[in-house]
Amino acid sequence: MAKIVGIRFKSVGKVYYFDPGDLVLEVGQQVIVETARGVECGEVAMANREISDEQIVRPLKKVIRAATADDLKKIKDNLARQKQAFKVCNEKIAKHKLDMKLVDVEITFDNNKILFYFTADGRVDFRELVKDLASVFRTRIELRQIGVRDEAKMLGGIGICGRAFCCSSFLGEFQPVSIKMAKEQGLSLNPTKISGACGRLMCCLKYEQEAYEDLLRTTPKVGAAVRTKDGRGTVMEVNLLTGMLKVAPEKDQAAARYYHKSEVRPAKEHIAHEAGQGNEKNNP
Repeated sequence: MAKIVGIRFKSVGKVYYFDPGDLVLEVGQQVIVETARGVECGEVAMANREISDEQIVRPLKKVIRAATADDLKKIKDNLARQKQAFKVCNEKIAKHKLDMKLVDVEITFDNNKILFYFTADGRVDFRELVKDLASVFRTRIELRQIGVRDEAKMLGGIGICGRAFCCSSFLGEFQPVSIKMAKEQGLSLNPTKISGACGRLMCCLKYEQEAYEDLLRTTPKVGAAVRTKDGRGTVMEVNLLTGMLKVAPEKDQAAARYYHKSEVRPAKEHIAHEAGQGNEKNNP
């Protein structure tokens, strides 16, 4: 077992494991840690605990200290510098006439690097831009091209459901989403109805999929032969969420009625049951 603490560096981001050492940390507390890109300030998302060695990648980096008042002031100052850097970078992009859109700017806690996140339709030659920015800020400059889903996560917004984007409110990492999920959930395959503001398939298709898979296992499919209290029939429509089925009787397809899935059974099951009863009668 290993002692760990979970640290998050963005309000809705991936949680990374660190070695807390002798520190006892609480959720929401700000801490200073050493990361692959330098010293950073993060927020405790998971308090001290022990987990199995299989769940971590050693060696774990240590938590340097709990954030002090000076550290918090430095973070506030960096946020102000980020706004200024955003403005300067946009001016330089216009000057060099680059086909790119600046999305966000991030300054590392130790001020050793400034990261500029941007979107573009293709590759962008930003070498001259980097030189200009380095001459202005006198520090390491890094430009990162991101996708439209990452852009939506950074900027946030309101989805077609009327709630904040899932990616910017609680989803720590993006998961693969496929059109098959939309089909299994009985949704319209119109791209405008199943796509988010980013233009990609909605993330909610993924985290709702498990519930739909459970319902599909316990609900008769369209075309299935079933037996109801009114006799045998064929399933014409299925509403997975309510469990209601539209069943057309064998003898009168026009006289379809609605039943809850708990009120029907597969026709084959009943035939086997009836056959068993017949054998009992023939074998006293």
